[in-house]
Amino acid sequence: MTKPAIKLFVGSRLNTLRQQSGLTQAVLAQKLGISASYLNQIERDQRPLPDRLLEEVCRVFSVNPAYFSDVEEVRLVQALREILADPLFDAARPNFTEMLSAAQKAPALGHAVMQLYSAYRNAQEHAASLADMPTQPVLEPYEAVGDWVQTNHNYFHALDSAAEALYAKLSPKEGWLHPALIQYVQDEHNLKIVTDHALEQRGVRWKLEQKSHTLFLSQDVLAEDSLFCLAQVVGQLEQGAVMDRILRRSGPKGENARALARLYLGNYFAGALLLPYELYRNAALEMQHDIDRLHRRFGVSFEQACHRLSTFQRPGSEGIPFYFMKLDIAGNILKSFSANHFMQSRFGGPCPLWNIFRAFTTPGQVQVQLSRMTDDVVYLNVARTVRHSSMSYFDRPRQVAVVLGCDIRHAGRMIYAAGLDVADQRNAVPIGPGCRACSRDDCRHRSLPVSGRGIDAGSEERGVVPYRAARSTYNQAI
Repeated sequence: MTKPAIKLFVGSRLNTLRQQSGLTQAVLAQKLGISASYLNQIERDQRPLPDRLLEEVCRVFSVNPAYFSDVEEVRLVQALREILADPLFDAARPNFTEMLSAAQKAPALGHAVMQLYSAYRNAQEHAASLADMPTQPVLEPYEAVGDWVQTNHNYFHALDSAAEALYAKLSPKEGWLHPALIQYVQDEHNLKIVTDHALEQRGVRWKLEQKSHTLFLSQDVLAEDSLFCLAQVVGQLEQGAVMDRILRRSGPKGENARALARLYLGNYFAGALLLPYELYRNAALEMQHDIDRLHRRFGVSFEQACHRLSTFQRPGSEGIPFYFMKLDIAGNILKSFSANHFMQSRFGGPCPLWNIFRAFTTPGQVQVQLSRMTDDVVYLNVARTVRHSSMSYFDRPRQVAVVLGCDIRHAGRMIYAAGLDVADQRNAVPIGPGCRACSRDDCRHRSLPVSGRGIDAGSEERGVVPYRAARSTYNQAI
């Protein structure tokens, strides 16, 4: 039986792209070869976007077809589920269908609710710690930047293309970029490179003094970090105008958020220069995404090799849609990007059954896990610590780990599936988005009840946890 085609209603996202590009409906309709009235119906979700137009729309706006997938809707619905589970909304709690409709037809409103709730929680936390000091609830800049990067699918074509062009110009011998980049910085920018032990003591990796044409690099950083520093400097000197255009077009609001976004773009260019898109993507396919081989082949860190794999969203040359996260030993999420449906709790701690926490017990060793989320999607997760060794007896290096994961459908392209029986359902560890939002009632690792649900302590029996979550029409719906 032929599988019926899925109707793609993408009016809101198409309207956003058109507005950001400064195009009228008439101009865009002409570019697409359709009537303005037909385009108007698509933008109002009265008509779906047909497959024959999807490719043309992606070409006009230089976006990946994944931009029109339901990944962002799933992430938004999950966040709304967490928010609306708060007792604050007990009297006005919509069901799943209403939340899905909001995510599809009014995503900007959904994101506004997320920002407002984040500001509310931040205000609560500030008030608890600084009860005698007035505070103003605002969305944290790093949250705004994270949302912005996610909206752009962690891919910035102009910077990626510029990095590829520069790598080709440098033409590093046998793929070793470090000496070629040092020579380039000295010749093209007339910079003298000096190592300085005092920088690391002040928590500084590099310092550029343009007046004296001197670039100071910390003497204590690892070779791969030194290479990344050089790439950051090149990006700052050469790609400022490109970064400004990106921020003017779609950057986050607020001075601090835009400053952080610019810093992120500088880091993005550096990563793209060290690991050029097509070259690295082809190597990843050839090596079946063996991260240990990849980071040694290109002279980068394990974290850099993982992070770059999560950015393969170039239209027509997409890689595996990975999620990538970086956490510290306390469970704080330091980085989070996802090109698939995987999403951790936005307002609570991660699931303790996740293999990234096991990685802390086996430093430097890769941990592989099959995990099943509450929506029954199974993921292949690869986690490892990436902490640095101590520089001295009194040094206290930060203990962090990274995890890279993809839908089990792509397991055949990953070396980490070797020896795993991916078809055996018992091998998948049931994990959730964090206890606050997880719907699993029988989990022995639950640390607190699900938010927004009543507690049934039970007078005649006890389960694996000392309470049961009471059922409700709302929670059955989601």
